Amino acid sequence: MDEIITLDYGSGGKKTSRLIEELLLPALDNPALRELGDGALLPGAEKLVFSTDSFVVTPRFFPGGDLGKLAVCGTVNDLAMCGGEAKYLSLALILEEGLPVAELRRLIESLRGAAAEAGVRIVTGDTKVVERGRGDGVYINTAGIGFLRHPGLSPRAIREGDRVLVSGTLGDHGTAVMLARSGLMEGELRSDCAALGGLVETLFDSGARVRVLRDPTRGGAATTLCEFVEGAALGIELEEDAIPVRGAVRAACAMLGLDALYCANEGKLLAVVPPEDEEKALAALRSHPLGAEAAAIGTVTAEAPGRVTLRTAHGGRRILQKLSGAQLPRIC
Repeated sequence: MDEIITLDYGSGGKKTSRLIEELLLPALDNPALRELGDGALLPGAEKLVFSTDSFVVTPRFFPGGDLGKLAVCGTVNDLAMCGGEAKYLSLALILEEGLPVAELRRLIESLRGAAAEAGVRIVTGDTKVVERGRGDGVYINTAGIGFLRHPGLSPRAIREGDRVLVSGTLGDHGTAVMLARSGLMEGELRSDCAALGGLVETLFDSGARVRVLRDPTRGGAATTLCEFVEGAALGIELEEDAIPVRGAVRAACAMLGLDALYCANEGKLLAVVPPEDEEKALAALRSHPLGAEAAAIGTVTAEAPGRVTLRTAHGGRRILQKLSGAQLPRIC
């Protein structure tokens, strides 16, 4: 690791992995933490799942969402990705002296609405206030607990020939926030911020077998898929033409020098399913409003162990690695 912490360590990419693997995991190692999933299955309470997340997005209000909504949806989604049904959240606020009460009230109202829509209750919390100039307005931490409904989800369950599905267009959140931050472009581009618990239940209700689920937030879809096969005897090959990306996102990425595969998403999931369950799973996802644009985008293969490759529209191949550096800091 470097001698000082830089923004790269919050990117969700290579530096984040190094921070976890070289500092946090050796110091705090235990079986539950070692899984390094979106949430933890609590030892001794196999039917409970737990997760926590902190939210530092700037600007606090952006097309399609805000810091309050994001704080609920992010933690609810982490629980859903490990097969859990979120039930209760904690809410911790770090407020900066000088924050307008009207703005805080607006964030809390948004948070309340998102919690009601997701079917979770805020049951405990904490508030701290720091001196003016030391807190960037407001930071929010939420921790969630719920019941395990779908056990066994893990990258280790992936098999050769499995299909990789995405529930909709990629890159919406990251580009929407970046454009709101820069003021460079206005239009229909909005964050996809949403709670995915209902979509996950619809997928499992279909009877489709699911190997693993993840919501590709920091680091985007490319980084998440790299984590699926890191150190494994299998790889993943994606088809560029099959990956759904909005035209406005492509245009924004071209203007800002970004790649939609590495942009954060806050209302999409990646699923790996057996090939014989692909159509069933896609039909289930597409039957839900949050999965209407679901697509099959790749295949698990033994040809490139531990790697994610992209077959481009021109027939070439590109190796996708974990995000290197902070492409979009302060994005969630």
